[in-house]
Amino acid sequence: MSQRDTSFQAKLQCLSEDLEKSQKLLTALGDESRQHLILAMMKTGDCSGVRVIDMAEHSSLSRPAISHHFQIMKDAGLLKTRKEGTKIYYYFDPDMKTMNALIRALQLAVEITGSLPDRAEE
Repeated sequence: MSQRDTSFQAKLQCLSEDLEKSQKLLTALGDESRQHLILAMMKTGDCSGVRVIDMAEHSSLSRPAISHHFQIMKDAGLLKTRKEGTKIYYYFDPDMKTMNALIRALQLAVEITGSLPDRAEE
């Protein structure tokens, strides 16, 4: 096996591992209701966080449904929470570690596919 083949295989292995690590985030981002909630959170313009009850006022989703979706996004590393008394505020993770890992995986996928020959004429 040539050095190029070894490097290519190593890149494929890294891509596979990175995409596997990103599965929860991809699932979280892939749901239309969660996409709606993400956009609604952004449109509030309030970086300090939103409460489920406030989001329910701007959505056709119930409070339990919003809580469920927020928990999925939290588990995926997209959101964090903070408590103020009995109130729970959800906000975007400022570190965005999981999002950055996905971006790196996508950049690696572009690099790998860009190095492959075009097989459209085969």
